Amino acid sequence: MRLAGKRALVTGGRQGIGRGIAEAFRNEGAAVMVCGRGKRPDDLDKRTAWFTLDVTDAAAVNELAEDLGGLEILVNNAGVQVEKTVPDSTDADWDTVIGTNCRGVFNCCRAFIPRLSQGGSIINVGSTSGQAADPTMALYNASKAFVHGLTRSIAVDHGPRIRCNAICPGWIETGMLEAGFDLSEDPQAARKDALSRHAAGRFGKPADIAAMAVWLASDEAAFATGQLFTVDGGLTAASPINTGLF
Repeated sequence: MRLAGKRALVTGGRQGIGRGIAEAFRNEGAAVMVCGRGKRPDDLDKRTAWFTLDVTDAAAVNELAEDLGGLEILVNNAGVQVEKTVPDSTDADWDTVIGTNCRGVFNCCRAFIPRLSQGGSIINVGSTSGQAADPTMALYNASKAFVHGLTRSIAVDHGPRIRCNAICPGWIETGMLEAGFDLSEDPQAARKDALSRHAAGRFGKPADIAAMAVWLASDEAAFATGQLFTVDGGLTAASPINTGLF
């Protein structure tokens, strides 16, 4: 029960990585709240509080922060993906991706930093895409690089009162992963090729990211701040020449 007595808010907790983090936090004893667009999911654990929230709406985020008061843990997980190059991206695409992935994280951090308890932890969900660009994902790549930079700034500006770190997932089995494969002319071949690039021999699962989030939220990570923790099954560790060896 590493998070007993702590209150946590996870944005984008309806499914995927966010849901996995929320469940792991609850299993470690935290009082967990999640938020997302739309109504409460029918299959969400009854012990988990739900708030309908659009993180791009600064006023709504501020109102929630005032209502909740103090927190020990904030997880900025809400994110969207658009598979386009720069010339193909529209103003609407910019508003969608940058609005959620950048402005949304900024809005939540700005609202909750003054309300985080001494020793509180902010965990931002970045991506390996913010460190090495995925093809046809221009806005998404850029948005995650922003998250990484903001993470470092918060750690420097607000330590030692709070810690701020980012988890950089690789290829995790969520809807976003499938959307990426669907762009290929041969999705099955693309999946097989991608799998061969993972030293772990598999794609990640939300639980893999949740395990890192639990550690970062706990007192065990008291000396970890301003860091980007890559959890990608060895994807970015290997040279392209090693493709197919695993």
